[in-house]
Amino acid sequence: MKNLLRPALVLLALLSVLTGLVYPLLVTGVGQAVFPRQAAGSLMERDGVVVGSKLIGQHFSAPNHFWGRPSATAPVPYNAAASGGSNQGPLNPALRDAVQERIAALRAADPGNLQPVPSDLVTASSSGLDPHISVAAAQYQAARVARERLLSLSQVQSLIEAHTEGRDLAVLGEPRVNVLQLNLALDAQR
Repeated sequence: MKNLLRPALVLLALLSVLTGLVYPLLVTGVGQAVFPRQAAGSLMERDGVVVGSKLIGQHFSAPNHFWGRPSATAPVPYNAAASGGSNQGPLNPALRDAVQERIAALRAADPGNLQPVPSDLVTASSSGLDPHISVAAAQYQAARVARERLLSLSQVQSLIEAHTEGRDLAVLGEPRVNVLQLNLALDAQR
């Protein structure tokens, strides 16, 4: 039995050090050397103060800001420690009620906007942390934001266009707008 136990414990210790210490340190070091900004969390700053990450959505509810996708994380929106969807299917009455509440909030914030509400403004992403909205969702909110900030609609639409990210590798995904970056650009318009 001793002949089997000793090699097993040595292998356990060796693999624990290798996979639990050496490999993570190596990957972290390479990541920081090759992609320092991304390895640090793609943090965004304003006036030298970190205001968020380009990769994790934030909750905006003021009418003079663009609003992101709803977040299904708890206990607060965009809680990275609780990433996950609501797991509510399309026939779930709770999902239908939540979508109706979100549509009502968007209509209340901009009563004159009679356009159809883009689905990404009323449904959460699977992670609940999505930092992007569709170009249609940004355009839907443009008139409200322009009115609240006393800017022309064309100024706000130019900012949307300037902050629209294309498809990845020119074929993957859809064009999208990072809500935090767009709101920071709006705040810089003061």
